[in-house]
Amino acid sequence: MSPEEYAWNEHERQLYIANKIIIPSPYKIKIIDNLAKRNELEHIVNKLPQRNLAIWARKNAEKFISYIDIGDAKQKNEIISKTTAILYKRIDAQINAFELRNAGFLANTLAKESVNEISKFSARVYAQAIATGHMRGHAIVSSDYAIKVINLLRNNVDEAINERNKQILLAQAILLK
Repeated sequence: MSPEEYAWNEHERQLYIANKIIIPSPYKIKIIDNLAKRNELEHIVNKLPQRNLAIWARKNAEKFISYIDIGDAKQKNEIISKTTAILYKRIDAQINAFELRNAGFLANTLAKESVNEISKFSARVYAQAIATGHMRGHAIVSSDYAIKVINLLRNNVDEAINERNKQILLAQAILLK
């Protein structure tokens, strides 16, 4: 794929051109995970153009939206609708990175206003997915936050592996399209 398809962000594009993409990327949060499954996921998503990667990240975040609780369902739904629409405009090259970054900041208010830890980390899954429209690196962070939610809900490495397998299957399906 061309560097422009791989990354919309110049820094990530230059890493791709120089063959300096590092997998596995370092964890940004502490989670109970299976490194082999994370590496498998990261190798698959690295093959996706950024457009498809952003689609993957948003679809992967979908199941965590129900855990987001900011005490105002209407406001939550408005933020999710608005930021998702902006992400898809970015995917369709209708807006620039600046506008997308502002949507990412708005999505992050869901985490700031969350009423509990599960909601906060679920909101981070979502906000990082939106931010994938700006930088590719946010996709793996979003997937790690999904594992954090699973850790909080079930505290079981087998459940984390199960979630990674779902992430891998979704990424493979998008890769094969």
